[in-house]
Amino acid sequence: MLDDKDRIFTNVYGFQDWGIDAAIKRGDWDDTKALMARGQDAIIDEIKASGLRGRGGAGFPTGMKWSFMPKESKDGRPSFLVINADESEPGSCKDREIIRHDPHKLIEGALIAGYAMRARAAYIYIRGEFIREAETLFAAVAQAYDRGFLGKNAAGSGYDFDVFVHRGAGAYICGEETAMIESLEGKKGQPRLKPPFPAGAGLYGCPTTVNNVESITVGPTILRRGASWFTQFGRDNNKGTKLFQISGHVNKPCVVEDAMSVPFRELIEKHAGGIRGGWDNLLAVIPGGSSVPLVPAAEIIDAPMDFDGLRALGSGLGTAAVIVMDKSTDIVRAISRLSYFYKHESCGQCTPCREGTGWMWRVMERLRTGEADISEIDMLQEVTKQVEGHTICALGDAAAWPIQGLIRHFRPEIERRINVRRGSDLAVAAE
Repeated sequence: MLDDKDRIFTNVYGFQDWGIDAAIKRGDWDDTKALMARGQDAIIDEIKASGLRGRGGAGFPTGMKWSFMPKESKDGRPSFLVINADESEPGSCKDREIIRHDPHKLIEGALIAGYAMRARAAYIYIRGEFIREAETLFAAVAQAYDRGFLGKNAAGSGYDFDVFVHRGAGAYICGEETAMIESLEGKKGQPRLKPPFPAGAGLYGCPTTVNNVESITVGPTILRRGASWFTQFGRDNNKGTKLFQISGHVNKPCVVEDAMSVPFRELIEKHAGGIRGGWDNLLAVIPGGSSVPLVPAAEIIDAPMDFDGLRALGSGLGTAAVIVMDKSTDIVRAISRLSYFYKHESCGQCTPCREGTGWMWRVMERLRTGEADISEIDMLQEVTKQVEGHTICALGDAAAWPIQGLIRHFRPEIERRINVRRGSDLAVAAE
């Protein structure tokens, strides 16, 4: 279990004020000028050495992503940092806690990361439904400008850097980095074809890096404590601390910071008060937000909660939004509900996703009620494979994976419903 002295997020529950004076007392904005004086390449090298992987779901090495940005502009174009605070993944609720209670950690992280990537400004794209969080973030950015931490000669470093907060309109698809860039430019939020990648041509056609809130927020703490401190947590290739969001059938749902690779059982026992009704009542867990496949109880109980441990189980860490389902859950109905969500949020640009998400949901509804044929289970599985990997962005994959997980682990339950329905239909016909 993570010691309190090693926590990065010391105000995640909002017991202290979010304002700049309280943030400074917690260690934020502590000689930021000295961190920047290390040099841009040295900052990127330290983040690389820390082993930090993106906390938004994909888990791409953060330092490597930063290094893709051009070191000098050959044609006069500025570079930009875009911070993904859209957080629309069902089950995810960590970024809003950072913004609500510790916004200055994020703003300082934006300055450090933006400086390291030689960016002119950072744009924080915040989810439209986060009304109070957006108010807090606007106010925190204003405080940072008032203290001279942003703007001309930011934090006394000699570097000019601006931060802009942009409110989205509540579209899940805008969490995808190129759709977010399109939305920032005032266009319809639809993913772009890649290449060109944002590091070459992103926001306004300029080199751009898109990072998750948590990825950016931990940067200054890593620099202050050193990469070697960060690497003492977690297994190889899964380093650092992580905000886990535990919801569903636990006794104490919570957002908590713990070390990467913490065993699932320990995470739930220590922080969430155990499974409702005891461990024998656990049915399945969606370990990383609604887009990753579920894992049955027997497989996940002792699994390490990290990128590689969950990938080995055919799932993923995602945003570490842990959705716990006990045996009272109608598991087919739960996955059908997620199918409806992805159908609703598809932008409609790609035919496999536009047509496939609606088709998959309609079949899932028939499987839920048992009004289907057993052969349709394999047909549905085949269609998920035709959608997965055949779209511009990963929404098609996100729609397919929960269904694939259900069929892989709970096929007998789907077949049981069909047989029960068929039996009742035959009984009615016999009468």
